[in-house]
Amino acid sequence: MSTREQPHEARTGPFEIDLAVANISAFAVATEDPNPLYLTGQAVPPTYLASMIYRQQATSMGQLIATDVMDRAVSGVHGQHEIVLHRTLIPGERLTGFVEPFSIKPARDNVRVTFRHPAYDEAGDLVAEQWWTTVLIKTSADPEGPDLPDHSFPDLDRTHAVAEDSVRLDAAMVERYAKVTGDYSDHHFDLEAAQRSGMEDVFLHGLCTMALCARAAVRTVANGDPDLIERFALRFAQPAYLDRELDVRLHGVDETTFALEALCGEAPVVRNGLVVLRSAR
Repeated sequence: MSTREQPHEARTGPFEIDLAVANISAFAVATEDPNPLYLTGQAVPPTYLASMIYRQQATSMGQLIATDVMDRAVSGVHGQHEIVLHRTLIPGERLTGFVEPFSIKPARDNVRVTFRHPAYDEAGDLVAEQWWTTVLIKTSADPEGPDLPDHSFPDLDRTHAVAEDSVRLDAAMVERYAKVTGDYSDHHFDLEAAQRSGMEDVFLHGLCTMALCARAAVRTVANGDPDLIERFALRFAQPAYLDRELDVRLHGVDETTFALEALCGEAPVVRNGLVVLRSAR
């Protein structure tokens, strides 16, 4: 697929996504990822693109969502995310991104808003797609657009994980991640802002939690090779609070597909996670 596809009737962009080697290394340090391929500029973390589109996502919310829906919302939190990499990412390359409305779905007293983020290379080929879902709290809207794919695996035997990983969460990680991505949202730093979002305390960025889950997948089921990750998705069950361990567990579905979940203590932080590896090349 290339830029010759029909443009979406409502989109923002284009904007540049720079896969600068120095920033990739800083991202790895921020997420405590020791993979040498990132630190030496040989590869890109599979969820790096997600963290680099924060500003575009935030701006597009105000431009593409009806003003009355936004005005009624008390706050917004990251609810779900999926990224599909149509080819491996190349450190140093420049991509062109857009943001398009995908769907609006009422959820009790909230609204789940999903945007599609396509990214193209200089030849106009589609390199990656992302679907970013934000939960707007205490607002309403009429439903529009298709449903997202179901990543749940209700019949999967979860008594034994095929891989596990753990990382300690703290305020220093929040600061490092915000510096690299520019996401200084109040609810990650200020208790009152977090409570307005319905949380009990400040919490780790959703995309940082996602990066830690991807780190676990690369280290374990991908044998340290981030280029093997083709598809990565998850749903945030609740925030990852600080001064706790984030425990990531992967369960085998088939040779290239894994279900992923993450806990902070006994509390589920990530549900319906999906990791798909590229088939043998």
